[in-house]
Amino acid sequence: MNEELKRDIEIVWHVLPFKVNNFVVDHLINWDNVPNDPIFTLTFPRREMLLPQHYEKVAGLMQQGADTRTIKRTVDGIHTSLNPHPTGQVDHNVPYVNGNPLPGVQHKYRQTVLYFPSRGQTSHAYCTFCFRWPQFTGMSELRFASREIELLIDYIREHPKITDILFTGGDPLVMSTKSLAANIEPLLDARLSNLRRIRIGTKALTYWPFRFLSDNDSTELLALFRRVVKSGVHLALMAHFNHPNELDSPFVRDALQRVRETGAEVRTQSPILRHINDDADV
Repeated sequence: MNEELKRDIEIVWHVLPFKVNNFVVDHLINWDNVPNDPIFTLTFPRREMLLPQHYEKVAGLMQQGADTRTIKRTVDGIHTSLNPHPTGQVDHNVPYVNGNPLPGVQHKYRQTVLYFPSRGQTSHAYCTFCFRWPQFTGMSELRFASREIELLIDYIREHPKITDILFTGGDPLVMSTKSLAANIEPLLDARLSNLRRIRIGTKALTYWPFRFLSDNDSTELLALFRRVVKSGVHLALMAHFNHPNELDSPFVRDALQRVRETGAEVRTQSPILRHINDDADV
């Protein structure tokens, strides 16, 4: 990686959060193809992610040797101007229970509620296209997060058209199995007649397949998946595979097999991403 690219990364990550782990670095990125490698583009910040005036403002402060507080104040202003929660989602999709708002939950679609468990509001690595970057900035007023599983159960019970709950984030599978179970098992114990599907949005299958293979609670995680399936609730991992190279690793394939053996389904989705998968052959 050349010095100019390193400098760009340092400037951009002051504004947009950057996180990557050793599995992505060692197994998914072809370093002979950087900066054109699709997984590098998917995970490492690039200059083009910022407006020119924002890039130059931060670059200038760094060149001047500005202190951390000054840079943070400037970056906070940039965050606000970037419209961190578009389409009014903070206000427009918040459900209410007994006249009180239910934080960390969105009811955006008739049959589906989105649930943001408080301990799942980070990820194993951050995608450069992620529109939920406010979850990772440390600005608490920009974050979605909920600890109110019992209130969520009341809300689902009161709205019989709800059939699906989508655990999202961040990535819920950064949570320990114990924490995840504390959010899922009350839903099963409540025996909600209208709850038919639990979906978990996750990038763990590609960014950290060891979550299903060798983490200290991976066996317990797969057992939790089996309990959900056995209860009669459909369980699906909404995997985010953005490029075929993410499926090349034998660890990823083994993780997929382990998940499928529990009875859970794996589905995948991806937006069309420039320089990553905007090609018919890909």
